[in-house]
Amino acid sequence: MDELEGQLLAKVLALEKERVALSHSSHQQRQEVEKELDALQGRIAELEHGSSAYSPPDAFKISIPIRNNYMYARVRKALPELYAFTICMWLRSRSGGTGQGTPFSYSVPGQANEIVLLEAGHDPMELLINDKVAQLPLSLKDNGWHHICIAWTTRDGLWSAYQDGELQGSGENLAAWHPIKPHGILILGQEQDTLGGRFDATQAFVGDIAQFNLWDHALTPAQVLGIANCTGLLLGNVLPWEDKLVEAFGGATKAAFDVCKGRAKA
Repeated sequence: MDELEGQLLAKVLALEKERVALSHSSHQQRQEVEKELDALQGRIAELEHGSSAYSPPDAFKISIPIRNNYMYARVRKALPELYAFTICMWLRSRSGGTGQGTPFSYSVPGQANEIVLLEAGHDPMELLINDKVAQLPLSLKDNGWHHICIAWTTRDGLWSAYQDGELQGSGENLAAWHPIKPHGILILGQEQDTLGGRFDATQAFVGDIAQFNLWDHALTPAQVLGIANCTGLLLGNVLPWEDKLVEAFGGATKAAFDVCKGRAKA
């Protein structure tokens, strides 16, 4: 993004010089240069402050209206073995201030808690990897949309947690040197006590989930910020948010929704 902004600034300077050179030229020529300058300066402002001009190719959300043990969505794509990952998503909790439940859980044979994001009761938000736990300084209690990203690498078990584009916390020794096992089941909205099932209503997520993407590497802080403020559009290289890959069950609904355009008024 810095490189693009530099190129745009160079173009602005060139056009400014051209505008001076055209000071004695026709009114129409000067107007054309002014128009291009305004457009470029507007683009620079978007890069600096964020813009909702970027729309995801598959714009939809999963909604779970009440806390229960039967509403959820399932991602119908098998994950490969992973030695690092970044998971990003937009969340709007409707829990009413109690525990936010489980936005997602990934289970594999022999390990129900391979990757889980969970907030139970009055406990902090937790990231579980291979049943090992790190507490995350994240908060979803205001009923608004928030962009959440979790990055982890098996090397030293390093992890980072972002909310709304800003790094909130990081740590190490979370399931260090453990590879994420492949061919599990990824569920949105419920915590799995067995592979693909035995949901617990007290750990269910209530609210909306959109743009759940997964990469096999750690995104840079600049990339996370770009997604959060809707100036950059990145789809997960392992798991992109695509309509055909996400199926809702039990009364959970899937509806068209562009989070970058709709989060302020939804």
